[in-house]
Amino acid sequence: MTLLPPPPPPPVITPCIGVCQLDGDGLCDGCLRTGPEIAAWGSMSHEQRVAWIEQVQPLRERQRQ
Repeated sequence: MTLLPPPPPPPVITPCIGVCQLDGDGLCDGCLRTGPEIAAWGSMSHEQRVAWIEQVQPLRERQRQ
């Protein structure tokens, strides 16, 4: 029996668009994450990142309008 190598990890996704400045509400002008969210991003699982992008980011985009 031949063992196959494990599948590669999913790509690291990020909402960062390179506009990195926190506004008066503590949200990044580019990605709408808070400072603590930005700091925690590297330790979040792929699933947690996807959930943030699908759930939190759209809510904050609507609140910004």
